[in-house]
Amino acid sequence: MARTKTLAGLLAICAGLSACGGVNQNVAPIANRSLDSLNQPVVSRTDYVLDLSAPGGYLAERELGRLEGWFESLQIGYGDQIWVEDPYGDSSRRSEIAKVAADYGLLLSDGAPVTAGAVAPGTVRVILTRSSATVPGCPNWDSADRAGRSATSPNYGCAVNSNMAAMVANPNDLVLGQAGSATGDAATSAKAIKVYRDAKPTGTKGLTETKTDGGKQ
Repeated sequence: MARTKTLAGLLAICAGLSACGGVNQNVAPIANRSLDSLNQPVVSRTDYVLDLSAPGGYLAERELGRLEGWFESLQIGYGDQIWVEDPYGDSSRRSEIAKVAADYGLLLSDGAPVTAGAVAPGTVRVILTRSSATVPGCPNWDSADRAGRSATSPNYGCAVNSNMAAMVANPNDLVLGQAGSATGDAATSAKAIKVYRDAKPTGTKGLTETKTDGGKQ
């Protein structure tokens, strides 16, 4: 009898847990009664690592060729960040890596992110950080929860935000943006207005005569 009660209690607990697990599936999402999009871009980051052999503090041409081939395989470009982790802080090796990166129009970033494993003696670690932006859950055409309500569609913002995530050159700009200048030049900002004001009205030169006979006399 005690065992029967124990099994019955376990079954009741399991039934309760299964019911709790299904709550999120059956309860309708909260209606969005604002004009703010619930579907926002999510930026994720991936780190790629390459260790170059530098015995005696010197990077051989073979290692620089490996680095260039690695850059080619990853198709690096604007938006990618390159870091150098050198246990000895040798500026000459950093400058050699910077020259290879400059061929792709990229500069080295200061510092270095934390990666798995320590840099072995006599090696230099090159880290490439690449970010991507996506909008999870889009498109979302589920409108059953909006029946008879005044709410914004669950798909609202999917098109604009998905296009922005796909076209932004540097996905990190969606998180931090670009730092602007602390000072501004009033002459630069007013240049377009000055050109507009100094332009002569189009009617000062008279009306243009146009022949409809194709130029025939």
